[in-house]
Amino acid sequence: MSSSPSEVPLDDAELVTRARAGDLEAYDLLVARHTASAYRTAVLLGAGPDAEDVIQEAFVKGYRKLSRYRGESSFRSWLLAIVANETRNLHRSRSRRDGLVLRAAVVNPMSEIAEDAAVEAVLAGERRAALVKALRLLPEKDREVIVCRFFLDLSEDETVTMLGWARGTVKSRTSRALTKLRGLLDREEVRRG
Repeated sequence: MSSSPSEVPLDDAELVTRARAGDLEAYDLLVARHTASAYRTAVLLGAGPDAEDVIQEAFVKGYRKLSRYRGESSFRSWLLAIVANETRNLHRSRSRRDGLVLRAAVVNPMSEIAEDAAVEAVLAGERRAALVKALRLLPEKDREVIVCRFFLDLSEDETVTMLGWARGTVKSRTSRALTKLRGLLDREEVRRG
């Protein structure tokens, strides 16, 4: 499926059609085309150092679920919805893991495993804290809509698809989240000034 300089690059719809027919090279091209935005999505939604694992899992799930993609939205927004879900799964598993680590440390305070995992949890927290401060302070749903609309530059329709919200919810949440973000940024500016 190599293209000569005179060939027009295939669009996502054609690559999806070919990938569904078993053309792995077509799916590789989709992966290459959307890796950067998938990575940005995972990082901005809080995956931190696990972003690469999140997007790898998302691409695998995307391939398995390719038959479910109906083309009602862009492939990119459909894929980023999977990335967002995988990031949410990561947050849930981190919470469970951190709880297990704390319980293990209480049961056996000298446990090297508990100590390593606790240090790992602290380091991961510090890396997450390095994200844009004002964005970090927003509630999760506000952060998600801001990331989609402004960091990933998704259209309103793509944001509706990615987050699974009604169009009116996306519009109102975007407006409220921007107001909150402006307020946080203004307060930070006053504090530094």
